[in-house]
Amino acid sequence: MKAIRRFTVRTVLPEQLQPLHELALNLRWSWHSETRDLFRSVDPEVWAATGEDPVRLLGEVPAARLAALAGDRRFLRRLGDLADDLREYLSGPRWYQSAVRDTPLPAAIAYFSPEYGIAAALPQYSGGLGILAGDHLKAASDLGAPLIGVGLFYRHGYFRQSLSRDGWQQERYPLLDPDELAVSLLREADGSPVRIDLALPAGRTLAAHIWKAQVGRVPLLLLDSDIEANSAAERDVTDRLYGGGSEHRLLQEMLLGIGGVRAVRTYCRLTGHPAPEVFHTNEGHAGFLGVERIRELIAGTGGDGSGLDFASALEAVRAGTLFTTHTPVPAGIDRFDRDLVARHFTGDTALSGVPVEQVLALGAESWRGGDPKLFNMAAMGLRLAQRANGVSTLHGEVSRSMFNGLWPGFDAAEVPIDSVTNGVHAATWIDPAVVRLGAAEIGAERAEDAMTTGETKRWTGLERIGNTEIWELRRALRAQLVDEARRRVRTSWRQRGAGDAELGWVDSVLDPDVLTIGFARRVPSYKRLTLMLRDQQRLRALLLHPTRPVQIVVAGKAHPADDGGKRLIQQMVAFADDPAVRHRIVFLPDYDMAMAQRLYPGCDIWLNNPLRPLEACGTSGMKAALNGCLNLSVLDGWWDEWYDGQNGWAIPTADGVGSVLDPESAEAERRDDIESAALYDLIEHQVAARFYDRGADGLPHRWIAMVRHTLVTLGPKVMAGRMVREYVERLYTPAAVAQRELAAARPGGAPHAGARGLAEWKAKVRQAWPAVRVEHVEAECPDEAQELGSALALRVQVSLGALEPTDVDVQVVSGRVDESDGISDAAVLALKPAGGPDLDGRTRYEGSLELSRTGPFGYTVRVLPAHPLLASPAELGLVALPAESVGMDAGLLR
Repeated sequence: MKAIRRFTVRTVLPEQLQPLHELALNLRWSWHSETRDLFRSVDPEVWAATGEDPVRLLGEVPAARLAALAGDRRFLRRLGDLADDLREYLSGPRWYQSAVRDTPLPAAIAYFSPEYGIAAALPQYSGGLGILAGDHLKAASDLGAPLIGVGLFYRHGYFRQSLSRDGWQQERYPLLDPDELAVSLLREADGSPVRIDLALPAGRTLAAHIWKAQVGRVPLLLLDSDIEANSAAERDVTDRLYGGGSEHRLLQEMLLGIGGVRAVRTYCRLTGHPAPEVFHTNEGHAGFLGVERIRELIAGTGGDGSGLDFASALEAVRAGTLFTTHTPVPAGIDRFDRDLVARHFTGDTALSGVPVEQVLALGAESWRGGDPKLFNMAAMGLRLAQRANGVSTLHGEVSRSMFNGLWPGFDAAEVPIDSVTNGVHAATWIDPAVVRLGAAEIGAERAEDAMTTGETKRWTGLERIGNTEIWELRRALRAQLVDEARRRVRTSWRQRGAGDAELGWVDSVLDPDVLTIGFARRVPSYKRLTLMLRDQQRLRALLLHPTRPVQIVVAGKAHPADDGGKRLIQQMVAFADDPAVRHRIVFLPDYDMAMAQRLYPGCDIWLNNPLRPLEACGTSGMKAALNGCLNLSVLDGWWDEWYDGQNGWAIPTADGVGSVLDPESAEAERRDDIESAALYDLIEHQVAARFYDRGADGLPHRWIAMVRHTLVTLGPKVMAGRMVREYVERLYTPAAVAQRELAAARPGGAPHAGARGLAEWKAKVRQAWPAVRVEHVEAECPDEAQELGSALALRVQVSLGALEPTDVDVQVVSGRVDESDGISDAAVLALKPAGGPDLDGRTRYEGSLELSRTGPFGYTVRVLPAHPLLASPAELGLVALPAESVGMDAGLLR
């Protein structure tokens, strides 16, 4: 018989144990080992049975056990100490509060993401994007950065994965009960739940409540549409991650962006939290937040009664917005039918003061080759943000090329997209045994500080850890993984229909003394789960080598709609099911944070073999490195910039063979053959050879040296603390400064004078730009061959039309030239006005160009718009070159 309604009956804790609720409802426990140890001691069996979830633990532990703990003075002392430690963590000054800056740091930052990987007990993530968002919030909390996280609450989260008997991925979506999670409902002062409403076509309304998860010092607001006020269709808007059709996805993104801004405003009103000066959108899913903020400013409801026009509101919003892109391919961007978007921003559903034409222009694919029928969320994100970044140095380069069409007339290198390489939250991903080993050498306080800040100097001293201690730790972590893998393999085979009598072989799966390679990813085609299967005979030889065997642990989920990814998993499972090799290779279903926290520390090698350059960052290898695991990876993402030859191995790539965007082509097959052969060679002749190269004491000294080098040199670089500091210093603070400048009022005048002035100036420049021309360029030394160290005296005649010299910057761009006269390694020199307009209205500019390099050399001259409130010279996408004027009437483009 099935219940018609489900709810949770919570345990009433004895008064002495009330601080347990305080500890359980702050997700800091997910990365604070002492708090987890306390909950484990409440009841180890229930702790394990509830998936190490404190909220569920407190709901299921027997009352008799709670009564006993209430009288246990030693337990109560530990509880009191940890509750005090949490309160001090939440209220005491940290890096952000102690930072001395000439410019005040942002009062608050709103961080929007469609998913968050905080803990396995709060399954609101699908992969790397969500894990990165979770690590971002945790690191911000550790540093004291005043973030407010914003997302959606998915009642079914992401799917749980199992396998059929023939290895086909099966999905199930367990219903999540908020009463069993570390969340609380945001309520008005009268106790009623906060409600956010969005108008929909046909007079419908999408309503949502807000669940708050406390991530250390950072509140995370999650909007939930599964409430009685909604009809069945609207209740399902937040049913699951990345599910449903196009309109379902659009409604999710409208609720995240528009509803998310309203949720932030309500939270700040109710709690007194400072209003955000900076809005950070993690990928394009939350791009509509900018449209809602424009509506606020037009309506005068943004907290200052401004009542701006659209153009001024756009500039005010852009100044304080940061857009982070995570995709290196156009196919990874959300794109909607233009008419579908129009229906949701027209008539009764229109945002007051924001014409639908303006909304559609924000997402228009107006560049050459774009589709005019589609609305591009990444394009909108870039147009609504004055600052943007990719997530690794290489990804920044890829992004500048991919989005070059938004800045016509500029080389890709000048596209205003920066990069901040991702990081990972050390306290979440480092195994406690690794922390203890480091603390034994450098002290517990310094070890904790090193995990928080990621500063290089904090890691000094780890190089003194002895070879024996490192090797014993690595063996213990490998053995821990072997036990975990055997347990999961047994569970998986039972789900596939096997009985215990068939599973005796599971006890011999993997070996704690064998070189262990890990591979765990989402399973899109570009990550190439099955590259290792290209030559199965050679792989078997590596697995079964008589003296240097290899074992491989594989995990990963394919999107439920991706049958191609499911076929890749099935191929991997079929190989791993072979009785001849199943003790050396396993596929572990249901990859999640709980599995990852055992998998990364237990592997000796972390394998990553995407199609270069399609891996934006790839943070799993960072988590492995923090545990002394070496990387074996294609030079893509973060590995491209931090591989140094001593922290792992680089898999050679067949760049130029086949298109990375056409994995089905014959050239792509040849590329896979070449790169898989290189992978086998590396494993056999370098990786395994070094792992099994033992000294007289039985230790692999050269391998251990690489592990030590990885911990000491990579550790500080891969930290989320380092990443968040970079965001604060390089992006959040400049954005806050720009926002303040545009929001400020003239003496005795209305607010946002800067925004109004910048919008007027941009309109003037766009209107006048067709008349801006480089009329004449002459050099004093026109000979083709020049000597190093000499200089060219340049004189340039420029027609500015209706513009003033203060409105533009006239530049010489020079550098090495190729056979087609393309300039590379460009240097920019600003020329100075040397006289007012002549009778023809031309202004003369002069300067001296030093010839500082040998070889083929060339230069050109250009005119750019210039204004002190621009974040980049390319911001308007306008440039005038000799003999032509390049640019377009950008309208709302920037």
